[in-house]
Amino acid sequence: MEARPVIEVEDLRKRYRLGVVGGATLSDDLSRFWARLRGLPDPLVPIGTEVDDQRVGEEFWALRGINFHVRQGETVGIIGRNGAGKSTLLKLLSRVTTPTGGVIRVKGRMASLLEVGTGFNPELTGRENIYLNGAILGMRRAEIDHKLEEIIAFSGIRHHIDTPTKRYSSGMKVRLGFAVAAHLEPEILVVDEVLAVGDAEFQKKCLGKMKDVAGSGRTILFVSHNMTAVQSLCQRAIWLHAGQVRMDGPADEVVRAYLGAHATDRADVSWEGQADAPGDEVVQLLYAAVHPAEGGHIIDRRTPFFVEVGFRTKEIPDGDLNIGIHVYNEQDVLAFASSWREADRTEGAIAAGDHVLRCEVPAPLLNEGMYRVTINVFRTARMRFQVEEALGFEVHPGEREGAWFGRKKGVFRPLLKWQLDPRDA
Repeated sequence: MEARPVIEVEDLRKRYRLGVVGGATLSDDLSRFWARLRGLPDPLVPIGTEVDDQRVGEEFWALRGINFHVRQGETVGIIGRNGAGKSTLLKLLSRVTTPTGGVIRVKGRMASLLEVGTGFNPELTGRENIYLNGAILGMRRAEIDHKLEEIIAFSGIRHHIDTPTKRYSSGMKVRLGFAVAAHLEPEILVVDEVLAVGDAEFQKKCLGKMKDVAGSGRTILFVSHNMTAVQSLCQRAIWLHAGQVRMDGPADEVVRAYLGAHATDRADVSWEGQADAPGDEVVQLLYAAVHPAEGGHIIDRRTPFFVEVGFRTKEIPDGDLNIGIHVYNEQDVLAFASSWREADRTEGAIAAGDHVLRCEVPAPLLNEGMYRVTINVFRTARMRFQVEEALGFEVHPGEREGAWFGRKKGVFRPLLKWQLDPRDA
């Protein structure tokens, strides 16, 4: 028998009103008004400028015509880029804000963890806030008493549980907030990307707890930018784009489509001569490229390759400049990070002019798949600017080895040395 829907969303819309910067003259404002009446583009927007299709005049549509339902016991991931409408959707479901239009039906007790410390009274202690949140969820004091020790132990802040939460760090608030939301047995648990505040050990514990909650037949809505966590925890995912549902289906398929849509498939990029080239008052990037060390265009698992960055700089007498790269795989997992000064600690002035940095990545190292490169530029021990997803490249499988046809798991796939000896040798 198919489980009953516990969340039903029909034609959900949410609009925010924004201020519009007026033109320099009355003529400008009249031109804009007349163009809007005729359904034409804003004449004051420069040609070639990307216009946000969620914005109409003084209105911004965070959500437009959202439709889906979630059945009891489902674990659903909500994914999408920043500004796609994920947090707005969860706030509407949690009744933190009201929709502009559409219908939301929720059947069951819902607990939400949307932002750090949401629902906490800063003047109350951690213990008192546990009872307050339980009362908000409609639980009796005896039920909360039964769960109290388990909540405190999970949060890991036993020594501070009788301290007012206004003195808690953001990490402590997240720990207590998640412990309360997960242990007070809501029928629906809504979790936004707040777990990023916790450390790696706590995140692992939270994901384990959410798996336990899902296994008990309760429903989870989980927003995250960590695609590995979404695939691990969720059977289903909903991809939001520009305030609309772009795809809804099995988590693996939706995540693969989402990452594929945003993959950067360019092995080289040039900014030379461009007014908006990445840089600051001292350093400006000219180009970046990924290419096999031995020529050609194909990188496979056994191909060493270079990540190359060309830049122009003014003279830096103290030599205080560092350029680094972050390489991410198709699941948004950081494969590795490296920087120039890690390998070359030579001190001394850097002459003004054009320079090229090459980072050689040995083979075999990376597993087959798609990868993206982010470039970071540091001075005075601080990141001065960053170019996200500047490059993209694919590592191909190369020649088949033995009888194995599929892709082996893991970010790395080095060829390690093995040796067989008789035990008595």
